[in-house]
Parts: sequence; structure tokens; C-alpha cells
Amino acid sequence: MVTSSRYLEVPRRLRAFIRAHETSLVVLALLIGATGGLVVASMSVAVEGFHVVLFDLEWGDRLSSQFRIEPLRALLVPSLGGLVLGVAFLLLARWRPAREIDPIEANALHGGRMSFRGSVIVALQTVWSSGVGASVGLEAGYTQLASGLAASLGRAFHLRRADQRVMVGCGAAAAIAGAFGAPLAGSFYAFELVIGGYTPASLTPVGVAAVAGYVVAHALAPLSLGVAVGPIGDVVGRDLALAGLLGILAALTGIAIMRGVALCEALLAKTGIWPPLRSAFGGLAVGLLALATPQVMSSGHGALHFAGFVSIPLTVLATMFALKAIASILSLGSGFRGGLFFATLFLGALGGHLFAGALDTLWPGLKLGGNVYAIIGMSALSASVIGGPLTMSFIALESTGNLWLTTAVLVAVMISTQITRELFGYSFATWRFHLRGETIRSAADIGWIRDLTVRSLMRPDLTTASASMPLEEFRSKFPLGSKTQVVAVDAEGRYAGIALVAEAHAPDLQAVNGLIDILHFQHVVLHPTMNIQEAIAIFDAAEAESLAVVEAGGERRPIGVLSEAHAVRRYAEESEQRRREAVGEA
Repeated sequence: MVTSSRYLEVPRRLRAFIRAHETSLVVLALLIGATGGLVVASMSVAVEGFHVVLFDLEWGDRLSSQFRIEPLRALLVPSLGGLVLGVAFLLLARWRPAREIDPIEANALHGGRMSFRGSVIVALQTVWSSGVGASVGLEAGYTQLASGLAASLGRAFHLRRADQRVMVGCGAAAAIAGAFGAPLAGSFYAFELVIGGYTPASLTPVGVAAVAGYVVAHALAPLSLGVAVGPIGDVVGRDLALAGLLGILAALTGIAIMRGVALCEALLAKTGIWPPLRSAFGGLAVGLLALATPQVMSSGHGALHFAGFVSIPLTVLATMFALKAIASILSLGSGFRGGLFFATLFLGALGGHLFAGALDTLWPGLKLGGNVYAIIGMSALSASVIGGPLTMSFIALESTGNLWLTTAVLVAVMISTQITRELFGYSFATWRFHLRGETIRSAADIGWIRDLTVRSLMRPDLTTASASMPLEEFRSKFPLGSKTQVVAVDAEGRYAGIALVAEAHAPDLQAVNGLIDILHFQHVVLHPTMNIQEAIAIFDAAEAESLAVVEAGGERRPIGVLSEAHAVRRYAEESEQRRREAVGEA
């Protein structure tokens, strides 16, 4: 088939068949899920290969589970790896100056469109970062590549915007399900974080993709993915109350970690150091921390064995917790690629054991279960940093199979999430968007809002009059009933305000200086590039029914008029259309 598109396209008949049959999306989801599982397995094997070669490990050993790492390798590998990554970033910026977008941003702003080439680049950078020992997780790379592949497949089939967004969610669901051995958690990760909501139409494809990702990733043995759990004791009523307290502490810790990454980035940027040297510095710092405890390196999969925590002294656990948090902040703040998903699971597990151990020290009769609070802590801290309280609850459920423990986890994650939203307002992903000047707080589709601009909504056929026109002349030119309002301009044609025709004809009106004396909204205008939400906010603040649209810049020449009623009606129409598409009614 001949096509002018630079993207891969399937034949038109097959595209039409897929678009016409909702069940066919399930087949695509199955393919995406299997591909996502393969992505997880391949990236995990690649990182393990780097660890074997660069740190002289045996195949099957985990870097973060080592008792000791050769000091020279601990210092040189992450620092030189950071230098290489930094140089690669500079070279890449010349070739691809545009910033790569992740699945959340793609679904929020771009209708589920992602760059496949960019996703591959991000995945390779993540594999390299974790492979050289930086304290970052692979989950960001898993979801980036799996969702990028899903987006490319959806684009090849010319899927509708709502279906395209679901396909991106299917890729993320498969990746998380494969990484953690938790199909339910993968599904809810997609709903909560990537799609931005649950609909019956999206349930089957996302669920199928998650299960397929899990099956494929874990069929490729011997891969030790997921969360290893030791024996879990009984969960009683007091544990629910203590879980709430642990949720508060987890929220405060999560906020501190997120702000720490941003602060580290800002401080390194202010130094003016050559960017590759910043990542080299971050790698060297992680290497120095690894001399004290190798558990700070890489994502922490190998270190996360709850049964082994019980015999570790509290002072060692506290040291490990502090150094791992610092290593994660330095790694991400200095420019390594990756995420905080598994790092926060590991930190939360450490924190939960510390919490239980500290309370047992203060009140010896409590005899709290360390593994119980490790599960609660890991879920609560991850919920604070990553978001997705149900995702974290299902990871706990699928890892332990204990419903009572999951109840305590749910208490902790609800409190942790609420406090984080109240005091901070962002997850780690949306916080990074905020630092770039974006207003994204979830993956809810707001891209159409940005497309619905004032320029596309305004009426260009505006009526103008001179602001210095005498009132009698204005009344003669615009009798009652001819217009409701007129845009006034000065001698140079710049916007001066809005004159209400009915008000100008009031019998007791005095306007010594002419029309300028009765002008409204002289300093309140709309610009053509504003989106509909920004325009409605200005209408509300000004208590205006209609406003002039003026050119951006210093000229302030009026180019149109927009009424609040029209803006609100178009917003409602578009919102309803998106809702119907999301639930499969359109």
C-alpha cells in the first residue's frame, strides 16, 4: 500500500475492521501484553549482564545483594558510566533536541502518541544507568518502551484517540505486571497513573495485557522479578491504627525524597559544571556510599528480601535507609535515567522494619511483626512518591495473599496519598512536569483542552469605536438593540475597553470625556493562544459575560470577541464527547 505517512500503517481494510469491532482491541492488547513481558525480560537480562561484566558477579547474583563490592569497581564503574551517559546526552541533544515524553504525559496531552525511537532511547539510557550501578529503578524504562511500542501499534491502526490512550495503558500494565508478578497491580497502575481513570470499555484490554505481560515475563526463567516476602504474622486491630501512623511518616518521607531530587538538580545546575561531569559526580558519590553498604546500588531488587531484615540490627537498617535515599536522590538529581518505583519499595520496606523495631524497643510487649510493617511501609512510601494507592495495595495483596494485611496496607496508602496531595500536590512524575512549567497532575486527557484555543472559539467580526468618541455620537451610531457591546480603541487602534450599548443610553449618564468614561474591562483581555480553561478562569475572575481578544505582544490590537456562554457551551460539548468516547458510546 502506498502511503505518504512516515509511520508504519496497516492496510486500510484491516484498520477499518479493527476500528469497527471493539473485541479486536483485545487482540491488540494481547499482542501488546506479550511484547511488554518480553521488554521486561530483555531489559532485566541486559542489566544483569552489565552487572556480571562490570562488577565481576556470577550470573544470577544481584548487585544490591552483595556483602562487598571491590572498591575500585564500586568507584570507577558508576562514575565513568555517568560520564559516558552525560556525553551521550549531549550528542543526543544535537540529533534529537526535542524532549522525550513518557506515557503519562502522552496520554494527558498528546492523545496517547509517543515516539517509538524516543522510547527506545529512554529504555537504553535506563538500562545503562542501572547497569553501571546508579540507584535507579528499571520500571520507568519498562513502561516507557512497552507503552511506546503500544503507541506505535495504535498509530499503525489509526485508532481513535480514546482507544489509543487505552493501548498506551495496556503497555504500561503489561510492564508492571511482568516486573512485579502482579497482574492486578499492573492493571490498576494503568488505570490510576497512565489512563487516568477506569471505564468498562478499558477493563478487558488492560486486564488481558497485564496477564499476558505477567505470563511472558515469568515464562522466561530464571528471572527473579517481583517482591520476595518472608513469613507474615497475624494482623490485628492495633495494626490498623499503627498502619495509619506509618502512612503519615511515609508521606513526609516521600515528599522529602521528591524535593531532594529537585534540589539536587537545581544545586548542580547552579554550579555551572559541564553536564557529563555532574552525572560522573553522582556516580562517584553512589560508589562511595556503596563502600559502606552495597545495597544502595542499582534498583535494590536483590536487597529486598524481607526475611533477611529481621536479623539486621536497627542501626544498620537505619544507615542502609539513609544511604539508599541519598543515593537515589544523587543518581536522579545528577542526570541518570530511571525511576523511584522499586527504590521506594525497598526504602519503604526498610522504613517499615525500622518503625516496628523502634516501637518494640519502646514497648517490648507489642511484639510487632517486622515483615508485616515492611509490606505496609513499602506500599505507603511508594504510594506517596509514585501515586496509585490501589496499585500499591494490589502489589501487597498479590505478594502475600493476605487480605487482612492488605486492609492495613490500604489504610496506610490512603493516609499517605492524602497527606502527599494536601501538602505537596504531586507524585514524582507530575512533580517533574511541574518543574518544567506543565500543569499536569494526572494522566486525565487534557490535550483536547489545549487544542481548544481562544483563537478557534472567538468571533473575528468585532465592532469597534474610538474611545474618545462623544457619548451623543456613540448613541447615534449604535442605537438600542443594534449591538450589545462595542470594543473601544485608542487613536493608534489599540484596545481601550468595552462599552455596553444599553449603559451608554441610560438617561442620567454623565460622560464628560466621552466614551472612555464608561468603558469596562480596560485591563482584562484574552489572548488567542489561551486554552479554554484559561479563558473561563478569566471570565470568572472578571465577572464578565464577554471579553475582547487582543494580539499577543505590546500592540494590544483587538482581533475578536469571545463570550463566556459560548466558551462554556463548547467546553461542555467537548467534555461530553470525550466522556462518551472513553466509555465506548461514541
